[in-house]
Amino acid sequence: MLTIQQKARHGGAWQAELVLPYEQRQKCRLRTRTTGGEEVGLFLPRGQSLRHGDILLADDGRRVRVTAMPEAVLQVECGDALQLARIAYHLGNRHVPLQLGQGWLRIAADDVLRQMVEGLGGTAVPMQAPFEPEPGAYGSHAHAPPEAPAHRGIIHQYVSTP
Repeated sequence: MLTIQQKARHGGAWQAELVLPYEQRQKCRLRTRTTGGEEVGLFLPRGQSLRHGDILLADDGRRVRVTAMPEAVLQVECGDALQLARIAYHLGNRHVPLQLGQGWLRIAADDVLRQMVEGLGGTAVPMQAPFEPEPGAYGSHAHAPPEAPAHRGIIHQYVSTP
């Protein structure tokens, strides 16, 4: 069994691939298989999740790429940017994992949420696509640019805009 206990630096060659749905990429302990059929035991530090494109370092030195598996999602679109922001607000208010795109939102397929989106004036198109929601305010900042600070805890300064 291939054992993985840590992430590696991005880039470079990789020797195996894990194609995982969003739910499995949130687990730090997982038993799965590579695309080549090799059994894998994933034992990452608690609280770490996997993102599309992550590279993992196996105990035998091999590098393993993580790929987001296409899964059942709803792509939410709306002709009005303010209305799309309002839909995003209501989804966020329900703590729904949400992927942001240029002019669209993506959520896991859910009929109740589809009805809510449509009731708010949006269109929810069912499709099979990779699902890579925002990590959240307290999630991993592994993909932030080096100059961006990784804030933890509560921000005590508020900025008001006109």
